[in-house]
Order: sequence, then C-alpha cells, then structure tokens
Amino acid sequence: MAEFSGSSEDRAPAGPSSISRSPSATLYRTGRNLSSWIPSSIGRGIVRDIRARVPYYGSDWTDAWNYRVVPAIVLIFFANVLPGIAFSLDLIETTQQYGVAEVLLSSFMAAFIFSIFGAQPLCIAGVTGPITVLNKTIFDIIERQPDAPDYLQFVGWVYLWGAVLHWITAALNWCDFLRYVTLFSCDTFGFYVSWVYLQYGVQVITRQFSSDGTSTPSSDPSTAPLDGAFVGIILALLMTVTAFLFRSLSLSAYFHRHVRRFFADYGMPISLIASSAMAYWGHLNAANPTTLPTGHAFMPAGDRPWLVRFWELDGKWVGIAFPFGFALWVLFFFDHNVSSLMAQGTEFPLRKPPGFHYDFFLLGVTTFVAGLLGIPAPNGLIPQAPIHTTSLLVMGHSNKLDIEGGPSTDETPTCNPPTPAEPKQSGDLANDENVMRTRSRIRAPLTDDLLEPDPTCSRDGEGDARRHEFPVAVVEQRVSNLAQGSLCLVLLTGPFLHVLSLIPRGVLAGLFWYMGVDALQGNGITRKIFYFFRDKALTPAEEPLRRVRKSRILLFIAVQLVGFGATMAITQTIAAIGFPIIIFLLVPTRMWLIPRLPFTPEELAILDGPTASPFTMESVGGSI
Repeated sequence: MAEFSGSSEDRAPAGPSSISRSPSATLYRTGRNLSSWIPSSIGRGIVRDIRARVPYYGSDWTDAWNYRVVPAIVLIFFANVLPGIAFSLDLIETTQQYGVAEVLLSSFMAAFIFSIFGAQPLCIAGVTGPITVLNKTIFDIIERQPDAPDYLQFVGWVYLWGAVLHWITAALNWCDFLRYVTLFSCDTFGFYVSWVYLQYGVQVITRQFSSDGTSTPSSDPSTAPLDGAFVGIILALLMTVTAFLFRSLSLSAYFHRHVRRFFADYGMPISLIASSAMAYWGHLNAANPTTLPTGHAFMPAGDRPWLVRFWELDGKWVGIAFPFGFALWVLFFFDHNVSSLMAQGTEFPLRKPPGFHYDFFLLGVTTFVAGLLGIPAPNGLIPQAPIHTTSLLVMGHSNKLDIEGGPSTDETPTCNPPTPAEPKQSGDLANDENVMRTRSRIRAPLTDDLLEPDPTCSRDGEGDARRHEFPVAVVEQRVSNLAQGSLCLVLLTGPFLHVLSLIPRGVLAGLFWYMGVDALQGNGITRKIFYFFRDKALTPAEEPLRRVRKSRILLFIAVQLVGFGATMAITQTIAAIGFPIIIFLLVPTRMWLIPRLPFTPEELAILDGPTASPFTMESVGGSI
C-alpha cells in the first residue's frame, strides 16, 4: 500500500512540531506490498480500497450509536429527496417518461448500495441537476430525428456504455487522476452547482405563471393560477427567510446551547414543514398554489413495466448512444469524485480510509441498474455530501467547561491543546506518537473529557471559548445514509405519496434558494470576492490573502469565473450535452495554464490547495 502522502513534516514522527496541523492527518501507514498473484496495475486500486476498508466495516455500524446520526438522517433526507424531485420536474414534464417514483427509487438504490457495500458511506448520492440536464438534452436531440428511437431504451444504452467506462476506469486505476483535482476545480464546480440551485428555484416559480391550472380547481379558473403563483413566491421567501433565521439563531449567543443545537439540526426541516402548512391557511389556501405531481404507489410513470428492454433497440442507435455515454462518464467521473472529496475535506477529522476506485466501480453498477429500470442515474451530490459530514461533526474544547459554573478543572481555561507536565526524550515521544497513530487506525481516541458535541460552535459560559472550538471527530458510519435512503422508499407508499403531493412547489423554490445561498457562502470564490469588501482595519493580520497581491487575487477569480460562465452558458443551449467536458477541462487548466500566469509559488499556495487531507488522498496516490 502507498506510503502516507504529504510533506516530510507530515510524515516525520519525531515530535509535536513535525506533525501536520490538518485534523485529518492523524494516521501513519507503513508500506505493504500486494500479493504476488494480484496484477501490478489492473484492479490494484480496487483491491487496495477493499483491503483498507474491510477492517472498519463492523465499526461502521456500531459507531452509529450516537445522537449525531439522528439529525443527520433528518437533514439529509429533506436536503436530498426534495431537491432531487424538484430538479426532475422539468424532465418529468418534458419527457413524460419519468415520475416522482423513479426519482425516489433512484435515491433509495444509491443509498442502499453505497451504504451497504461502499467504501465511502459519508458521500450522499442521488438525482442531481446535471444528470437531469443531460437526460433532457438527450431527449431534445433524439426527438428531432424522423425515426426517433424509444427514449428509455436509448437511455438504457447510454447508461450501459457509461457503466462500462466506469468499470474500465476503476480497473485501470484512472481515479488516481484525482490527485490533480484541487480547490480551484472544486470551488469552480461548487460555484456552478450553487447557481444552478438558485436558477432552478427561479424556474420553479416562473413556471407557475404559465401553468394551465392548479392542483385543485378553483371557482375562478382565470385568476387561480396567477394567485397560486404569487402565493408560491410568498411561500418561497418564507421558507428561505425562516431557514436562515434558524441558522442565525444557532450561531448566536441567544438561548441555551441545547436550544441552539436544536435549531442547527432541525431548523431547515421545521422551516419546510411550517412553510408547507402555511399554504393551507386562510386565503393562501384559497389561491390553490401548485403542488408536486405524484403517481401511483410503487408504479413508474404511465404505469409502464419497470424493466426497460433496451436490448431491443435498433443497432444503429446502439452506436449513436456511445458518445452520450462518454459524456455521462465524464460528468460522473468529476461530479461523483469531487463530491466524495468534499465530503472528506481537510476540515473533517476522519479516521477511516477512503476508497475512490472501488466506489467508482459501484457507481458503474448503479448506473447500469438505473438504465435497466428506466430511472435517472444517481451520483454524488453537492452540497449534500459535505453537509452530511458536517452534520456528523463532533466539536471539542481542549478543556471541557462546566456549563453553568465555568472551568471544571482550571481556574483560567485555555483553548490550546494540553502539553505534557514533564518533557520526554525524543525517542519516547516518537514511540508515543507511533502508538497514538496506531490506535487511531483501530478506533477513535478516548477523549470523552474533551468532546463537546455542539456542531453550532456555540456554548454558554466563557464568552470567548466558542471561537476556539474545533472539530475533534466525525461519526463515521453507514446508518444515516441507509436510513435516509430507506425513507425515500417509504415515500413510495400510497399514504406518504399523498403527503408528498401536498408540498407546494413554492416551498421547493425556497429550499433551492436556501441551499444555493448557503453553499455560496462557504465557497472559495465567494470568500475571495468578499475579501475586497472587508474593512482592512478589521481584517486579521494573519489573513493569508493579505500576502497575495490584489491583482493576482482578481486574476485567479477571473479564471474561475470564466470556467463557471462557460459551463453555465453551454447548459442553456442544445449543446448542453457537452457541458461535462467543460467541467473536466478545469483540471488541466489548473495544471498547465494557471502556473504560466504571473503567480508566484507562494501566492498559488495561498489561493489554491488540495481538497482533501493527505490521509484521504492516499487512496489515489497522494496529492501533487
């Protein structure tokens, strides 16, 4: 197995000063050679991922006995299934080949396969905006042909070609290419996805103005659609404002810390339920706002058979499907793997190894099954994947404080890690560190006295302590992913489909806006832009961007915005089938174009960096 990647300071176990400050750089691995019967290249990554992950499979289930799993299930369920349905509305209404049942089944299949068999169960997979754009573009192209093939059969071959390319990629270890994916590419793609969320929110609203009717007939049909559309705007704004209000309160100094934690965990689901209920109150109910379309329980659109006989497609269309399958492979290679990288970013103190090659092989399996069943192909979700990991974070202090009475051990609490009472010899120190690294491979360190599971980074007592909280662990398990997927299957039953049909589309627009703005706030491009609007007197002296010339910051942002603009522009045309290529070109742009621009190595080190820690990148051969 590959050596632990990173600088020599990350690898040297000589003393505290030589250990990486990254919370994820907690493990040290000794090299291990593969057995002689395993080929030196084909399948090496898959075998390595399985070997690294199998020892943790039992703890992936037992570690779920933690309260953090409960809010994670609730949050990701709402953040996954409803945007997936809303993304597919255009596809559902345009093609008449998909329905809500197909989207729910796709989400369940992805959650089941990746939570049971996957190497990276923290990565949430489902129906995304890019795959709906790709599927709709395929429909628009083939329907213009005089002898148009059956749409689902053609898509079945597209998915089969894509699945074959997935399996070839995993077998030939091409996921090692991820070592070249840096924050430049991830931030640009994340910026694009955030604006897609905002755009779809607007589309959900505008489509209601051209609707020919509403979910319930009104006594005045000529005004009901218009009234319902305006009510949809009210509900969208109510959903967005309420969700951000809960989030602001969770980060404030108001209320007890348990109340703030509750706001952080359940604020968004409460906002969604409350906003949906408002649609049935008083005059708002009389306006009959448009709601989600649903079908029969466990039945696909048009009550067709679940099995798509794609092998009956004419031979000429089988070959024509290959370029579309290649575009699908490019999209999923970048989208799914970047989602996995972001779900295992440097800010998360992970202790269990990743498995990019093996999971990409499984993604080929889900893609093939999706084509066989006639459902949208699932893949990694942004921003849901990193949101899932964030919801499982356990925050800590170096000295646990008594909530009502101040410090429990010291007169003056400190937020720096405790230091040994007596100095140790360098040999003893190195041995102790090796022991700790070895322990971390088996289980999380026993630091119950340091843990304060408050993901809102807020607590009562010492006023300045909250800013010194830091993530000490992630509840790495498989239950939350499996549970949120199982809830999607529950929604396929008749009673819950009826409940789903009561959710106004305006509320989904508000959910899009909330998730889009929330993702933009944490995006690297947005933070660099906001840096120019900050008061210099209030900007910390240790701010890294202070050491970069402003013209170079603007140049770096400009290149990212060009990539974002090109991707957004092409998705608005019939050439949208090629937008995955534009996204993929972000990587060679960073590797070959950016270094030729007038940046110093120090400036590039500040403006860009690896997406995940050396520990995570070890699965693909380490960072560059």
